Amino acid sequence: METHRLIKEIIEDKKKRTIKLLQRLVQEDSVRGNESKAQAIIIEKCRKLGLELDIWEISENDIKHHPFYRCDRKDFKGNPNVVGVLKGTGGGRSLLLNGHIDVVPEGDRKGWVHDPYSGIIENGKLYGRGATDMKGGSAALLLAIEVVKELDTPLKGDIIFQSVIEEESGGTGTLAALLRGYKADAAIIPEPTNMKIFPKQQGSMWFRLRVKGKSAHGGTRYEGINAIDKAYTVVQALQKLEKQRNDRVDDPLYSNIPIPLPVNIGRIESGKWPSSVPDMAVIEGRIGVGPWETMRDVEEEFLSTVSNLKTVDPWFLEHPVEVEWFGGRWQPGNLPSDHELVNTLSAHAKQVMGAVPVIEASPWGTDGGILSQGGDIPVVIFGPGTTEVAHDANEYIELERLYQTAEILALFMMDWCNQSR
Repeated sequence: METHRLIKEIIEDKKKRTIKLLQRLVQEDSVRGNESKAQAIIIEKCRKLGLELDIWEISENDIKHHPFYRCDRKDFKGNPNVVGVLKGTGGGRSLLLNGHIDVVPEGDRKGWVHDPYSGIIENGKLYGRGATDMKGGSAALLLAIEVVKELDTPLKGDIIFQSVIEEESGGTGTLAALLRGYKADAAIIPEPTNMKIFPKQQGSMWFRLRVKGKSAHGGTRYEGINAIDKAYTVVQALQKLEKQRNDRVDDPLYSNIPIPLPVNIGRIESGKWPSSVPDMAVIEGRIGVGPWETMRDVEEEFLSTVSNLKTVDPWFLEHPVEVEWFGGRWQPGNLPSDHELVNTLSAHAKQVMGAVPVIEASPWGTDGGILSQGGDIPVVIFGPGTTEVAHDANEYIELERLYQTAEILALFMMDWCNQSR
């Protein structure tokens, strides 16, 4: 109880500085390829905390051989990965705390009440792109580490803090850190979970479909085959596939998620002229991968659906849809919900919040699958952000949740890292 009281006091003392840190991070537009200034703020904070720093630029040559590597960005110069290590005294369990610094673009600024990079605070919420996904989570990690340091009770196990690039496009930053040798006895990623604990994470992969038609003049459109019409047939088949896949899901951790394994159509392009029949339509989207599935199995089911289009419409017999897998891939994660990591974190969350946290499966992909499948590391996703506003206009984080997360993680670190390996 004395340790918990001290943790609360330290957090209270550091709230204003934590807010300032998060505001500075949100005010940096760290979209893909522009992560350097936000990483500089992280580096500055890690140095103040006395962490052993490792700062490096990813080289594609070092990672391109790995089967998890899927990235259309070839040059990472000027935008480093950052790892800060708080060394333990030895003999204890290590803990990896992973956060990503990259954010998705802000979209249409007209949808924002305030500038998307303002970091403005209203009614206990800090607004801006990346506030919830996931700079608020990274700020909570750094606050928890700062609290543990000030307790002046050395940990036995190491704390490995990571601020990685390229999460939003497939996890290259985390993969590079893993291949650099950073592993631990457990990992926590503070993505926006609404303070729920996600031991399982959906994976996903992007697809591009080219649907062929036959061009003609719009005035005699009956002489052509409209690729857009054929694209409708393809979309309907994918909708049917989504239903079939989700009808098979019986994992109780997905019981509150309306569509556990979505097939999302994110982009359609066709035609060059209003008065012409288009001869090509391009469909791009993503398909969810269950924690219990492999990427290869899902690929084969998807390809089978596309191949079977010829039984729906004879046009596809002579003009099959071309399938391309492109862009990032997010590996699924499948930690048992009764794992010691889940139980220990849940106990400390209850200690702080007064109620047992909800245990669910993640409805989206994270870097957790890279760590669990690539490094055999038990991973949970647990963070202060609000799931519903991630990637949306007027993104925000509730500051009180940030403080609660830091409190929970400080207690967890004192427990986990002082147990013998």
